[in-house]
Amino acid sequence: MAAPGFFNVDVDRLNTWTRYRSGLCNDCAANCCTMPVEVRLADLVRLEVVDAFEAEHEAPKQIARRLTKAGLVGHFNFRNSIFTLARRASGDCLFLGAVTRRCTVYEQRPDTCRKHLQVGPRPGYCAYGPRAKQA
Repeated sequence: MAAPGFFNVDVDRLNTWTRYRSGLCNDCAANCCTMPVEVRLADLVRLEVVDAFEAEHEAPKQIARRLTKAGLVGHFNFRNSIFTLARRASGDCLFLGAVTRRCTVYEQRPDTCRKHLQVGPRPGYCAYGPRAKQA
């Protein structure tokens, strides 16, 4: 369900996506931040939810267990050591500001987010939806 006052495209229907252009994110409702985010251990270190010592000395399975218990990881792919970040009940990324619709960890964001436009489901396009104007 969309947050009140926000327009959401159907992120699963790629034909509803918009060709990306500079500045498009400035008034977007951050629909891309409702998609599952797969991350690697290096991303979790950058996000500061895992420290470098733990990443080097602890098995990824153990790290996944701790982060799942803490509500930060929703799934762990044992074969590929890929973690999927947990999301809020609304579907939003845990690191998306609920009111601002802006990433609260932008400088530390995972590679998946950094490279979304290049390697996402539809390269060069995004799930743009304008934020509603505040009254």
